Amino acid sequence: MMVGVLLAAGASTRMGSPKALVKEKGLSLLAHGVRHLWTACDAVVVVLGWNGALVRRRVEEEFQGLVGSGKLNQDLTTAHRHGSKGLEVTFVANRGWRSGMLSSVRIGLSEAIGLKPEAVVVLPVDCPSVKPATVHDLASLMRMALKASRTPRERREFAYALVPRFRKDRGHPIALSPALARAVAVDRGARDLSDAVRRNARLLGYFDVSDPGVVRNRNRPGD
Repeated sequence: MMVGVLLAAGASTRMGSPKALVKEKGLSLLAHGVRHLWTACDAVVVVLGWNGALVRRRVEEEFQGLVGSGKLNQDLTTAHRHGSKGLEVTFVANRGWRSGMLSSVRIGLSEAIGLKPEAVVVLPVDCPSVKPATVHDLASLMRMALKASRTPRERREFAYALVPRFRKDRGHPIALSPALARAVAVDRGARDLSDAVRRNARLLGYFDVSDPGVVRNRNRPGD
């Protein structure tokens, strides 16, 4: 099982309203993120924080509308192709969201680890322009890297991260092996996700892509 973690807990101070609910091409950023992760992941964990109850209610209503209109039929077909039985999303609350994104990463990874994933794909909610094909290819490359391990024990202990790169700029989402996901989830000394990955990864790989969406972030109105 491949598990996605969508980080949507921040206060959105620069956006001026809940960033997860900001619309792009008719969908909220949160809906975009979940659907992108569904292209490769069997389950998605969404970490909410500021205004979490409101965000969850609005997004659940949005997905009910998408289901009723049939707009998730292609998502379901894609999910079946990679072995999923359906479209699964779980919401978890980060009550300590004020301490920064890494606290949401820890909570999301802890929830994901409980699902016994073969790998975890982490995506911030403010990256709506990532192409679904990029997410799929990133997850596939991580799966191939893990299968290359010589023994099951080596696979379990292999702390590996795979990061997309556009014109030498690193972006999102990031794929983590289970060993690295476990290590990052309990690392209390790291400053941020990048630092946690550097501190705990045995190997860090880069995946050069032609997708500018991996480095585009929506932080302010008009981004």
